Amino acid sequence: MYTVKGKVNKDSLLSEHMPLVKRLAHHMKAKLPPSVEVDDLVQAGMIGLLDAINRYEETHGAQFETYAVMRIRGAMLDELRSSDWMPRTLRQDMRKVENAMSVLQQKLGRPPSESEVAKSLKLSLEDYQQMLGEGGGHQLLYYEDFKDEEGDGSFLDRYAHDEEADPLRALMDTNFRQAVINAIDVLPPREKLLMGLYYEEELNLKEIGAVMGVSESRVSQLHTQAVSRLRATLREGAWTGPA
Repeated sequence: MYTVKGKVNKDSLLSEHMPLVKRLAHHMKAKLPPSVEVDDLVQAGMIGLLDAINRYEETHGAQFETYAVMRIRGAMLDELRSSDWMPRTLRQDMRKVENAMSVLQQKLGRPPSESEVAKSLKLSLEDYQQMLGEGGGHQLLYYEDFKDEEGDGSFLDRYAHDEEADPLRALMDTNFRQAVINAIDVLPPREKLLMGLYYEEELNLKEIGAVMGVSESRVSQLHTQAVSRLRATLREGAWTGPA
């Protein structure tokens, strides 16, 4: 990993971490629409890896793989944003789901059920679940979340200490990480299990479906719903569940 002069061996880092790029690309592709090509994600991820390698000596001793994962995923998300893979109308639908969840959480003092959210949106349960399926790839964070486009402030502002900080560092902020952990902790049991299997155990949707005894498409719906719950909780900021 290092040359005889103590410098980072960039060629070695590149060769060693190319499989990481492919693994992250396939992991991300599993929750995206069919129109997204995994090769495009790999290509973007390689750019992120090269950027991480070039910047590594400036990271003050951070573990390279941890740093590289952030850069690789960031480059893939940049590629997704630039290709406008999620239609604006679909993003608006997901915001409606988040808003309904936020209102119901405050009213009920617990995470609302699917049927309660569907009723709030004046949708049948079947139509609501179809909306969730179409929202596959709904992310916990979007670039817009770092800006104040709607006059209500960025929901990340409450977690970041330094307003001048790079958005990547805001993501790594301890307060934000803890807020996400707290939000996951109050998810309904089935969605909490799903998030653990997906993000900690790194199972794909088909494998999670086998564990949970549901179809792959149902796992995708539940994942989209769980992410919407997390976003709603993080936006609200103050909701911590029933006493």
